[in-house]
Amino acid sequence: MRSVAASLATLALAVPALAATVQGGSTRKPYVCADALQHLITEKDIRAGAQKLQDIADANNGTRVFGSTGHNATVDFIYNTLRDTGYYDVYKQPFVETYSAGTGSLSVNGNALDVRIMTYTPAGSATGPIVYAEGLGCSAAEYPAEASGNIVLVSRGNCTFGQKALSAKEAGAVGLVIYNNVAGSLSGTLGEAFKDYAPVVGLSKEDGETLIASIKGGGEIKAEFKVDAVTEHRVSFNVIAETKGGDHNNVLVVGGHSDSVAAGPGINDDGSGIIGILTVAKALTKFQIKNAVRFGFWSAEEFGLLGSEYYVKSLNGSAAELAKIRAYLNFDMIASPNYIYGIYDGDGSAFNLTGPQGSDVIEKDFEQFFSKNKVASVPSEFNGRSDYAAFIENGIPSGGIFTGAEGIKTEAEATAVGGTAGIAYDVNYHQAGDTIDNIAWDAFLLNTKAIANSVAKYARSFKSLPAINLMQRRWDGDVARTLKRNKKRANEAHVHSHSGPCGGGEKI
Repeated sequence: MRSVAASLATLALAVPALAATVQGGSTRKPYVCADALQHLITEKDIRAGAQKLQDIADANNGTRVFGSTGHNATVDFIYNTLRDTGYYDVYKQPFVETYSAGTGSLSVNGNALDVRIMTYTPAGSATGPIVYAEGLGCSAAEYPAEASGNIVLVSRGNCTFGQKALSAKEAGAVGLVIYNNVAGSLSGTLGEAFKDYAPVVGLSKEDGETLIASIKGGGEIKAEFKVDAVTEHRVSFNVIAETKGGDHNNVLVVGGHSDSVAAGPGINDDGSGIIGILTVAKALTKFQIKNAVRFGFWSAEEFGLLGSEYYVKSLNGSAAELAKIRAYLNFDMIASPNYIYGIYDGDGSAFNLTGPQGSDVIEKDFEQFFSKNKVASVPSEFNGRSDYAAFIENGIPSGGIFTGAEGIKTEAEATAVGGTAGIAYDVNYHQAGDTIDNIAWDAFLLNTKAIANSVAKYARSFKSLPAINLMQRRWDGDVARTLKRNKKRANEAHVHSHSGPCGGGEKI
């Protein structure tokens, strides 16, 4: 038999080893690595997450639009899931923004026309003739006397939609129809909420010209005009979750938006992004990390990137806090049914819009991931259409992936990736059909693994990224803000076929 002294000596040697492998009653976790983190990402998990969002939308009038019960339930689901891991410090960040939504209709002699409401339009209805204003309606004087008490038709052009709606109301119009001056339908924004506008809808150039011909031809026109709309202030929430472990002076931020448009449940836009991120965040809890990882689930993206902008502004008062963010990764629409594997063009080689210094490295990481997985990837324009905008405007290296929205797939893309050329990447974009039944699960799974790959890399080391240079960051941020201003001016001069920030900027 061993002596008591020998046994005690052996035990004494074992205690440090035991302490090294036990923390808080559980075996010490290994440091994260890309392959191990990806291994934990399963289609079963992303399907379950997407189904949860679908269930939330189904229980809340088919939508998860910001400020709604559907979005509040989404926020609670994300918050509770991450809090319950015990791995993250999680909080809800409240903010107040203006919500505007509604529907519009116009029928002429019993025939319904395709009209789109303008953001911030008031509600209203009218029945009667349509009066054509031959001027552009930029002042009350440009409306005929017959405008008072009637529905008025006016062309787009020369001034903002908001100015036309103000002038029409001053002229006494009870409804305003603005027809496009180029081919296609017309929707947009009045620019500011709570002003004294006439109720307003947009109409295509073709339908507008047909109406003008009927009016000038002297035929009887009986129109029914209706706008059901609401504009109000709503409280909404970002969800922020940061790992308790890791270096909090060197942080990777990973984000996507948690809201949908009012028209549908948004399971691709951007349910896919947030479920991909959430799935990675849950898997990460199995590992130790060297750099802190902060997950951001932004609200009100569909109303102008509002949640992410609010969050970054909340940090803007402290250069030190912004400097802690070494990189930002954005995931907005990663499961489009007619997908591409798009990578934000951080080096500017494809679209001549270069991200802040280090964005080229992030782009290269994703390119290497897809190459390793033997799938073709394509560059995606780094144009500020999603929540990375606030980060690049502060000079923070950024990147991400995107499977396409309303754009049309080319023959070359169909040959490289598959799918159907000549139709949109997501025909359900910003529509009621953006449901769990219209998701590309293969793209969803691979893109979630791509998220895991980059999270694992930067949770271990930022050595591939350039060291922080505050002067360079200020320069890069100034460049991004200048490009944003130029893009806004360009938007004011051109028509856009899409609405909301996922699909572009403000329309004039």
